[in-house]
Amino acid sequence: MDPQRKRKIRLVVALGAAVLLAGALVYTSFSAATEAKEPSQLLNAAPGKSYDLTGKVVDGSVRRQGETIRFRVADRDNPSASIPVTYTGTVPDPFRAGREIVLTGSVRNGTFVGQRDTLITKCPSKFTEQRQS
Repeated sequence: MDPQRKRKIRLVVALGAAVLLAGALVYTSFSAATEAKEPSQLLNAAPGKSYDLTGKVVDGSVRRQGETIRFRVADRDNPSASIPVTYTGTVPDPFRAGREIVLTGSVRNGTFVGQRDTLITKCPSKFTEQRQS
């Protein structure tokens, strides 16, 4: 077989394999991603199923009982829709009322029970407008 033809075949095979691998990577990246749910979406959630909860910690709701923290999380746009949360594990330093969080867990008896060490506190953006009271 001609050496130049061998090189072309190798190139086509290598590019084909690269395209297949890139496609598999994109597919697994998008299929593994789960969208975080707000409290209003979890009020009637199926028990035992794992969810990512996102929202703001309600002012005055944080209560510590030993290693367990109990608080309420409300929708960003609708503070009247909230869900009680129970969490045990590492708490990030910026955790406090009014901060946005993301927490993985499940709903049990109307309460979101967070998995240990999955609490993430979102930092407030310096690019959003400050609300004046």
